[in-house]
Amino acid sequence: MNNQHRQHLLLLTLATLLISTSGTLGKFIDLPTPVIIWGRSVIAAFFLFIYCRYKKINIKIKSKKDAPTIILSALFMAGHWVTYFYALKLSNVAIGMLSMFTFPVITALLEPFFTKTKLNPIHVLLAIMVLLGVYILAPEINFENTYLKGILFGIFSALCYALRNLILKRHVEQYNGSALMMQQAFIVTLVLLPVMFTMDTSNLATQFPYLIILGLVTTAIGHSLFIGSLKHFSVSTASIIGSAQPIFGIIIAFIFLNEIPNINTFIGGSLILATVVIESIRSGKK
Repeated sequence: MNNQHRQHLLLLTLATLLISTSGTLGKFIDLPTPVIIWGRSVIAAFFLFIYCRYKKINIKIKSKKDAPTIILSALFMAGHWVTYFYALKLSNVAIGMLSMFTFPVITALLEPFFTKTKLNPIHVLLAIMVLLGVYILAPEINFENTYLKGILFGIFSALCYALRNLILKRHVEQYNGSALMMQQAFIVTLVLLPVMFTMDTSNLATQFPYLIILGLVTTAIGHSLFIGSLKHFSVSTASIIGSAQPIFGIIIAFIFLNEIPNINTFIGGSLILATVVIESIRSGKK
């Protein structure tokens, strides 16, 4: 593993850590889910716009041919964020994050349809390991409560996230990661603007500091770093390495929300982390 690859891997891990704060914030912020996502998007778009102007990064869509896929990926991003936060509200941080982390499995299976690469048996194996880790981590499910709905929302969120990453992959060579994320956050802001006139926003002032953290740290910085990593890793590789997010998220939830993990959390989490290590070493040998 050379120094350059190690640096890219470090940035991807940092992106994973920052994005993982979304679980605790999504559960904690006392606002309707679409309002949270609108606030997240507008704050992220604002900070990314300032950053791009400061760095003199071109934020315009360079070709009309790029516009449909960039807009489509942003719509999938909106779907991912909204359904993921519903999953968190309906269950808990562990179940919300873990059900969403079926996305590496979905990504590995869908990637050959979006690129010229063949389905990699190693990715399938690692994806199965991640899925097994998620299964072990998940607590016993009572189908009479909202946990089942939370899991279904989480899986649908995973599908949206996988499709968003696969569609966006084709643009990462031509566009700066921060510019792409700014474009996406701006589109999500426009799409969700009507919710600000139809849903309860009375708590907006008191929840604003947490929205700032969600919009700046989790979204503007975290997701920009993740998109930038797609220049150096395949979507499947980035997704599998990003599977450390539930581990980070559960730890953060334990510290700030007192959600206590059980023994299954440690067993399943160890299995997921093992896939991260394997994929990190394997991708470094390319």
